[in-house]
Amino acid sequence: MTNLLIVEDDIIFGDMLSLYLREEGYNVTRVPTAASGIASLQSEPPDLIVLDLILPDTQDANPCILFRQFTPIPIIVISSETKVSMKIHSLTEGADDFICKPFSLQELKARIETVLRRTSPKPLEADNERPANDATQRINLDMDSRHILIHGDMIETTFSEFEIMRLMFHSPGKVFSREALVNSLRGYDSFINERSIDFHVTNLRKKIEENPKQPVIIKTVWGVGYKLIM
Repeated sequence: MTNLLIVEDDIIFGDMLSLYLREEGYNVTRVPTAASGIASLQSEPPDLIVLDLILPDTQDANPCILFRQFTPIPIIVISSETKVSMKIHSLTEGADDFICKPFSLQELKARIETVLRRTSPKPLEADNERPANDATQRINLDMDSRHILIHGDMIETTFSEFEIMRLMFHSPGKVFSREALVNSLRGYDSFINERSIDFHVTNLRKKIEENPKQPVIIKTVWGVGYKLIM
C-alpha cells in the first residue's frame, strides 16, 4: 500500500483529503505543521508528501526548502497561491508538482499517481550480452518531446532535470560545477540555486540509474559538481 504524508494545518480540508485518499486505497498520515511533518517522515518515511505551501511554523518561507533538507521523497505542493512565480519557486526548491486550491480530489489522485510513476525507479530489461560498463549506451534524448529515452522508453522529467541532462549529454566527461549548472539554467529559472541542483540530480539518478545509490552514469566530482559518463 502506498503511504502518503499530508502536511496541512486546515483541519476540515486536511480531514477531507485524508478521508478521500484512504477510500482510494492509500495509507494516509496527516499532520498540521512542518515540524510534525519532518518528525513523521523520519520515523516512518512515506512514498509521497502532499505539502501545504503556508504552514503556521514556517514563517512564510517556502516549506519545500525545509523538507528537501531531510528527504528526496516526492512532494506535491498544494496552495491557494495562484501566482506563477510561487509555482516556479516551489518547483525549483524541490517540489515535484504544484496544484492550486480549489482543486478536485480526483485531480489530486491523478497527480499523485503521475508523480509516483515518474519518480519511482524503473526496472531495466535484463541484457546478458551488454557489458557491465555499457550502462550509458542505453540513454538518448528526444529534444522535441523533451524526454530522456532509456532503451527507447520515454522517461518524464521536470524542465530543470531535462536541461541538466541535456547540458551534460552534449559534453560527456566534462565536469560541470554546481555554479555552472545554476548559471546555465538561470536564464530560464531565476529561482534555481546550488542546493536545488543537487536535488534535481538526485531525482535524475532515480530515473536513469540501475542503482541510484551507486551511480555510474551521473558521477559526483567531490567538491566540484557532476559529470556524465558515456
